[in-house]
Amino acid sequence: MFASAPITPLIGTMKPDAAKAFYGDMLGLKLISEDAFAMVFEAQNTRIRVTRVPAVTPAAYAVLAFSVDDIGKAVEALTAKAVSFARFPFLVQDPRGVWKAPDGSQVAWFHDPDMNLLSIVQYA
Repeated sequence: MFASAPITPLIGTMKPDAAKAFYGDMLGLKLISEDAFAMVFEAQNTRIRVTRVPAVTPAAYAVLAFSVDDIGKAVEALTAKAVSFARFPFLVQDPRGVWKAPDGSQVAWFHDPDMNLLSIVQYA
C-alpha cells in the first residue's frame, strides 16, 4: 500500500533558529518551506520535516542516516564545520569516530542542536 509512497523523516526541535542553521548551513540541505510549525528541508529525493515541539526527548539511537560515497570526506567536511562525532564505549571506532560494521559498511554519528542523534553511512 505504501511501498511507492515517499517517506518524510520527522525530527523535533526546541531550537528552530539553531536547527535551521544546522540543517541548512552545516549540512547543506535546501530549505524548501518554513512556517510557525516546521521547516522542511530537501536532500536528494527525500524531505526532512523539522517540527517545532515543546520538548525533545532524544532517542538513544540514530533517527536519521545520510548515505555517502566517501565517509572520510564527509567526516572531514563536517569536522571543518565544528561538528563533533559521538563516541560509544561499546564500539571500536577509529580516531575520526568511524565504526566499521561486520559487513564492511562504515558509520559515524553526530548530534543536531537538540541532541537528536544522526549518522552518516558508507555502505559496503
